[in-house]
Amino acid sequence: MTTRDPIHLGEPGGEPILMLHPFLCSQAVWQTVAEQLADTGRYEVLAPTMVGHHGGPKAPSWFMSTSDLVEDVERRMDELGWETAHVVGNSLGGWVAFELERRGRARSVTAIAPAGGWSQHSPTKYETVLKFLAGGPVLALARLVGPRILGLPFARRIATLAVSGPADGPSHPDLVTLIEDATHCTAYFQLLVKTLRLPGLLKLADVAVPTQLVLCEKDRVFPTPRGNRYLIDNLPPDTTVVRLEGLGHIPMLEAPGRVTELIADFVGSIAGRERQVPPAG
Repeated sequence: MTTRDPIHLGEPGGEPILMLHPFLCSQAVWQTVAEQLADTGRYEVLAPTMVGHHGGPKAPSWFMSTSDLVEDVERRMDELGWETAHVVGNSLGGWVAFELERRGRARSVTAIAPAGGWSQHSPTKYETVLKFLAGGPVLALARLVGPRILGLPFARRIATLAVSGPADGPSHPDLVTLIEDATHCTAYFQLLVKTLRLPGLLKLADVAVPTQLVLCEKDRVFPTPRGNRYLIDNLPPDTTVVRLEGLGHIPMLEAPGRVTELIADFVGSIAGRERQVPPAG
């Protein structure tokens, strides 16, 4: 598997924004949002493909842990000289974002429909794994047929159910990319086994940076309320909660401008407060 260069756009020295993709996807889901943020002239944006995903580094072992994903992202931050960044993560990327915060690498966290919102034996965890396992035969067929599968009856709607709210969902080119990424995710089984073996996000009440939790009304992977109750109950009370009406699990493919706006507004407000704080002494 060829490793692709990450998306890296914007002004060096601008507010650093790190964007992390969902399970089975790649950095490609962030392309439009990354470009829109970079075009403001205020941000330096990095969106890598994580370990075990199409175009990302190979998984170090069959028994993966969350730290395998986190440590690779930290390495990429170190290469840019980023001690910290505003971390934005969707689904699996949201889980990794919170783990980066635990390691002191986040200035803020924007978690969009984040995974990991469960305890060791939560029904939500097992429901999530079963959903992805149920999609295994479809992924196998898509791997065999390729993007032509979208021409089969009802195939487009089946493909969009997990990622979008409305039936039209993402554009055809975005769907083709999603299929290519999902069918070439080398860590498909490893990451599902990891999810079964390990607890989800722990010590959420200890999150110490400004946090924005973004919930999607038409999310079929983590449906409201049961799919995000754990997060609502355990995150600090000052967490900003945003609800995106009519959008599904990967909202930046349906409404990139809306996602860009909520990221820019949140990061901009934090950066503005930091500039207003007088230097010590």
